[in-house]
Amino acid sequence: MSNQPKQKEALASAYDKHSDMLFRLALAQLGNSEDAMDAVHDVFLRFFDTQPDFKDSEHERAWFIRATVNRCHDIQRHKKIRAHPSLDEIGDVAANDDGEATKQLYRALSALPEKYSSVITLHYLEGFSVEEIASMLRITQSGIKMRLSRGREALKKLIETEEE
Repeated sequence: MSNQPKQKEALASAYDKHSDMLFRLALAQLGNSEDAMDAVHDVFLRFFDTQPDFKDSEHERAWFIRATVNRCHDIQRHKKIRAHPSLDEIGDVAANDDGEATKQLYRALSALPEKYSSVITLHYLEGFSVEEIASMLRITQSGIKMRLSRGREALKKLIETEEE
């Protein structure tokens, strides 16, 4: 029982450091805030249950990103099986940002294939380098660069189509 306060402190610290980034990543992949919140919640539950040991803060961040991407895949797979109709609106992107341009960007990102939306989100919205993303997603750097290039093109087409 003496370990429980330590667990709660570790969970609170990890939540403060990573929750916003993980929410944006999940939102870009899943397309709606409810599913994104569920994915992030599930990742933190897994963190609390498994109590993984990390070498350093980079390893911790990579674990959270990988766990979130995996959980988003699970949710998407479950939705395909259940064939739920998707929501048309993303809703609030963040509590302090209700701009239409931001909503349009997240709608477009959610329409992209996951392999493009995740690298675009990590690189452009979260500021990770190509090398860091390659390490986190276990993909070559050239693969990341190709996904960024193809993702940008697809995103540009989606936004142009939406504006018409």
